[in-house]
Amino acid sequence: MRLISHGRHHATFAFGDLRVVSLRDGYIDMPPTLLRDECGHPLDELPSAVPLVGDNLRLSVNAFFVTDGTRSVLVDTGASDVWHEPTMGLIHDALDEAGIDRAQITDVAITHRHEDHVSGLIAPDGTEAFTGLERVWIGAGDASVFTGRLAPLRDRVVPVSAEVAVNDWTTALPTPGHTPGHTVYEVRSGAGRLLLWGDTVHVPTLQFDRPDVAWEYDGDQPQARAARAALLERLVRPDHFVAGAHLDSPGIARVAPSHQGYALEYLAPPIG
Repeated sequence: MRLISHGRHHATFAFGDLRVVSLRDGYIDMPPTLLRDECGHPLDELPSAVPLVGDNLRLSVNAFFVTDGTRSVLVDTGASDVWHEPTMGLIHDALDEAGIDRAQITDVAITHRHEDHVSGLIAPDGTEAFTGLERVWIGAGDASVFTGRLAPLRDRVVPVSAEVAVNDWTTALPTPGHTPGHTVYEVRSGAGRLLLWGDTVHVPTLQFDRPDVAWEYDGDQPQARAARAALLERLVRPDHFVAGAHLDSPGIARVAPSHQGYALEYLAPPIG
């Protein structure tokens, strides 16, 4: 995995015969009281290694575009205008900056139903963001999100209930816990394997070292912990990489064992 270009809102990596583009939708500040111990209680103390902005955690929000030059898949879509936050909803700017034609995107793979991942299917003006869209892949347990402004896309939804191929080099892997339909997408190339995840980790400066720490909005905290543990063990294999929605932008890294937890090594400096 090699960084080949970057801008204010995107970073492009060579991954064997594929290109992986990290797209920065922005960031959101959230209180550290959302972090939970194994009993489901807020943490008594936040480690000094976890940076705060004011009194809040700053979470990057990323999406990822992967292409072999002919076919492509966009994983997650950002928040559009749903959160009414000036620091969010930048994915369409990021796509333009990266030179990606939205009209050519036929497949969107959603990690889960939460607004900062699925809302960018609809542009702020209410129109469909991807006019060539043919399929929206999402965990079956989260497919009910396609109501209201997302309802026009319902006939293109592909519910994922088991491991299934999205294309020749992308596989959907159900990882319920954060939501019933939370799904990770594994991309394979001659350079290795890349796991693209949504809300497996919210606070990378804490949850790699202490993967037992959960998030208040994990619908099933024990199940989310188990899913995170299994994915982290998978990632320490040779030639495995991770791209995370809430890892520091551009959010692509390697994972290695470290003491009782794991260490994260980013493949590019922060953007934004």
